[in-house]
Amino acid sequence: MKIGVCVKQVPATDSRIQIQNAEAGVNTADVKWEINPYDEFAIELALQMKEAGQGTEVVVFTIGDKGAEAKVREALARGADRAVRLEDAAFDGSDSLGTARILAAAVQKEEIGIVLTGKQAVDNDNGMVPAMMAEVLGWAHVQSVDQFEFAGDSVNCRRPAGGGKTMHLRAKLPAVIGCEKGLNVPRYASLKGIMMAKRKKIEVLDAAGLGLDPATVGAAGSSVSVGGWSLPPARPSGRILEGSTAEVVDELVGLLRNEAKVI
Repeated sequence: MKIGVCVKQVPATDSRIQIQNAEAGVNTADVKWEINPYDEFAIELALQMKEAGQGTEVVVFTIGDKGAEAKVREALARGADRAVRLEDAAFDGSDSLGTARILAAAVQKEEIGIVLTGKQAVDNDNGMVPAMMAEVLGWAHVQSVDQFEFAGDSVNCRRPAGGGKTMHLRAKLPAVIGCEKGLNVPRYASLKGIMMAKRKKIEVLDAAGLGLDPATVGAAGSSVSVGGWSLPPARPSGRILEGSTAEVVDELVGLLRNEAKVI
């Protein structure tokens, strides 16, 4: 069984994001890029499955231009076997469903048996692509998995259900699994792995190579579009309360009740 892993390059979580203007979006000139943190748990799970004899090959998929290859090679350096980069001008402006269609087409072309993804990407935080990909493929889907067990023709998963409770689910393969923090501890790439990754060829496929109708992806196929970009309003400056303890407490309670409206 081939194991597919979807990887997205995102701005590092410590990047200071600047908006060029409402139409152009984020200024990426000084942005430091990294593998989406949740995708790292998916990569590690795929490698563990292959090492346990539960898969024959780990194939990484990403959508992006050549600049995305550096992060894809990080996945190869950790132990993934191959990578496929999906690039076409027709893909520009894809919403979550368009993105799911592109990835699903690549997964079908490679005859993947299970797809592992992060539960969401930390740049836009939509968290919809894994479920939509499963719907397009007609596969089972479990999201936010923090415990995983391979069971031959199915997988057993645990996911948080809120309030400290958990859900235990069994999904028949093929399936799309969205990975959550706590599932595992992602490994670092070895020096040998880094050197080998430099020599591995990354296959590039466009819409024609995937057998996709360009009208179903990109801006042409999107039901959702970005209306504009803006930073959140600046936080007001802090206030220092002065006076006796009783006076400060009275003033603080009044502020919390009348201004902050939290009590």
